[in-house]
Order: sequence, then C-alpha cells, then structure tokens
Amino acid sequence: MTSDNPSLRPWRDIDRRKSRQIMVGDVPVGGDAPITVQTMTNTLTSDAKATIDQIRRCEEAGVDIIRVSCPDVESTAALKQIVRASQVPIVADIHFHYKRGIEAAEAGAACLRINPGNIGSAARVKEVIDAAKSNGCAIRIGVNAGSLEKDLLEKYGEPCPEALVESALDHIKILQDHDFHEFKVAVKASDVFLAVAAYSQLADAVDCPLHLGITEAGGLIGGTVKSSIGMGNLLWAGIGDTIRVSLSAEPEEEVRVGYEMLKALGLRTRGVRVVSCPSCARQGFDVIRTVQTLEERLQHIRTPLSLSVLGCVVNGPGEARETDIGITGGGKGKHMVYLSGVTDHHVADDAMVDHIVKLVEAKAAEIEAGVSEAA
Repeated sequence: MTSDNPSLRPWRDIDRRKSRQIMVGDVPVGGDAPITVQTMTNTLTSDAKATIDQIRRCEEAGVDIIRVSCPDVESTAALKQIVRASQVPIVADIHFHYKRGIEAAEAGAACLRINPGNIGSAARVKEVIDAAKSNGCAIRIGVNAGSLEKDLLEKYGEPCPEALVESALDHIKILQDHDFHEFKVAVKASDVFLAVAAYSQLADAVDCPLHLGITEAGGLIGGTVKSSIGMGNLLWAGIGDTIRVSLSAEPEEEVRVGYEMLKALGLRTRGVRVVSCPSCARQGFDVIRTVQTLEERLQHIRTPLSLSVLGCVVNGPGEARETDIGITGGGKGKHMVYLSGVTDHHVADDAMVDHIVKLVEAKAAEIEAGVSEAA
C-alpha cells in the first residue's frame, strides 16, 4: 500500500499516482480514495425491475459504482426508478444523442459516460455539460481504440497510444473550456500493449482520475487473464483510480474478478483471501472441489480475512502460519485445522467444509466486533 513511512516489506509497496479527486455520487474517485470497482448491467435499462435485480446482485458482490446503457428515451425514463432503488451511484452510458445525456442527468445519474466529440455540435455539448453541472453529475470521458475519430486515424494510420491520448486531451479541453472539471478519463483498447502504453502516457499528461479497463477482453478465463495482465501492470505502477473488468460474463463476475485483482496487489481488502495449492498426488482431500465449494459458500463474507487450503504437510503448515484460518490435509481422512497460524484441532473429511465455513463466519464476526469496539 502507498505510505510515506518506510515499509518493512518495500517490495510490496505501490506508490499511487497523485490525481485530483472527484465525486461520483457519494463515492470519491481519485486522490487518496480507495480504488473503486465498477461493472455494467446487461439488462434492458427500460426494464427497471430486471435492471434493479441485477444491480442488487452486483451490490452483494461488492460493486462500488454501476453503469447502465441509456440508448433511448425509454431507458432514461426508467432511470429515475433505478437510481432511487440502487445503493451505489449510477453512471449513464450515453452515445451520440445529447438529449439522452440531459435526461439522464435530470433523472439522477451520478455520472455521464460520454465522448463530447460524438454527441453533436458545440451547442449540444454545452447543453449536456450544463445539465451535468446543474444536477451535480460527474462525466467520464470514454476513449476507445475501436471508435477513434476519423481525423486521428488518418493522422496516425492506426489506433496507437498517441492517438488515444490525443483524443482524450481533445475531449478534456472541451470540458475545461466550459469550466467543467468533475471528470475522469478512460483510454481503453482490447490490445493489452496498446492500452497499457496509452494509460501510461495519459497518466503523465493529466492530473484527473483514470478509469482503467481492457475493453472487449473476452470470456471469464481469457478476459480475466488479459485484464489482469494489462490492468495489473498499471495498478502495480500506481496508475488507476477506478476499474471495470470487461468480461463476456455476468456483471457480478466482473466485480469479483476486479476485487481479486485489487486484493492480490494489496490495494483493497474485502472478503476471504484464499491461499490454496493446485493439488497433486500427495493431497489428503480433494483440494480443487473443496476450494470451489468454499469460494461459493463464503461469497457473503465481506470482512477481510485469510484462509489457506492445502492438501498436504509439505507447504501446508507454512502457509497456515500466515493466515487467519488454515486447513492442511492429513492421513486417514483427518486434517489439521490452524487458527491464527497455530495448530488447533483435527477435522474429518465429511465435516470439513461445513466446519471451515463456520470458523470463517465466526472469525469474521469476531473481527467486526473488534472494529466496532475500537470505533
């Protein structure tokens, strides 16, 4: 984590880029605020009930900010009900039609995702910016390698980091010329190398918060790998204030992957961090199925704590010493349970999963009680 004090483990330190802070609803983005996790609904926004139901699932997964598409008047008409029902700020995704931006701002969207250059004349852009100002609405400038302006493609010949950054700076200037400064910027690409280079250049050129993403990354596995390489590279370098993992998967999966990425880098702590082995012939229990089951059954835990699940005693005791709760495979269907790094008791195969779930729930409650007392 970022710190002004010397660290005991400097190889873990990440010095975050200094950005100014904006507010997306009641959620701070940038500055010293935690890096936020976003996703986007895939229901028809005009179907308020389906959209709210999906938002609720994402909230349970821990999402901080949610974006919804507003391609038509039916969507912006439903937005007021959606905003009222949501526990997190709503970003309205606007393309081409300036009136949808005005309607979304008036309906209570916390942020508008626009490209000022593709919503019409200067007068129309001013109307959208004025609506954002009047309604306390932030703006996210979304530059995408797949939809760069024709003049920039002609100038550079292809999407390249310089083209993405120039597009972003052009759009930033439009907002600044209208004395609007509550904005964040994304320069997304499906090409990991292009995205990382563009974000790195933009980070040096501006002080606004940056929204990270590898766009059209792919399915759950492939997209997670691509996003982790690209966004992980940037986050490790201290770049990025809010993230969206773009997967061909349900939105709540994007949220979970986003949190796992931040947890791996020590940038956010939420829920159970599982340390587990890949399994081998030495395993005393079915590690793969056990971990899958535990991850599913522990999704409701929001308290940060650690759990090690290792199949044998080669690395099991060592990993257990570093975690809140540990289980190490033993012989004859009996496995050792560690509490706070110390051997505590054995548990049999058939009772193991239920037992670990109860231990984690109890530990989470203990931690939360301690936090409440300290407050």
